[in-house]
Amino acid sequence: MITHLNGKLVEKNPTNLVVECAGIGYEVKISLHTFSAIKSDESIKIFTQFVVREDAQILYGFATTEEREMFNHLVSVSGIGPNTAMIMLSSLIPSEIAGAIVAEDVKTIQGVKGIGAKTAQRVIIDLKDKMAKFEFSSDNIFVENNTKRFDALTALASLGFDKKAAEKALDKVSTGDESVEQLIKHALKIL
Repeated sequence: MITHLNGKLVEKNPTNLVVECAGIGYEVKISLHTFSAIKSDESIKIFTQFVVREDAQILYGFATTEEREMFNHLVSVSGIGPNTAMIMLSSLIPSEIAGAIVAEDVKTIQGVKGIGAKTAQRVIIDLKDKMAKFEFSSDNIFVENNTKRFDALTALASLGFDKKAAEKALDKVSTGDESVEQLIKHALKIL
């Protein structure tokens, strides 16, 4: 299993990045939380989770081990796949997810795109005891970017949303002061 990559950052987008290690470029799917946390330095270390499906082998990347741990907890719940877990981690930071689970806040979990009432309740039932044992930091790092709207639109399109619907959602939430992560979080609530 690939637990982390330590190498040269070749490409960085809101939903994925490419890390070159020993001459091999690894495409890594990331959350918006990780996108915000990773600086555009040449050398980076990213924690990973390798997922094998019938039709694909995907490497998911995380800025911290606690985000990777939350991802693994989320995908252990029936009805939550890796893509839904990444949308959850893009909408809420790990400490917010853990807090919502411990507080049995169905509304917050259900506020994530693709999560219905039954799935939100299942997440709480399956993970409440596990979340009480862990402490997650509440750090939420935002990165300034001149192309915030474009990055947000690209991320939403990569997550599978219709481009025109994503543009309309961004028009409704954009005041010019938000980070890419905030734009996407607000747009996800509308979509």
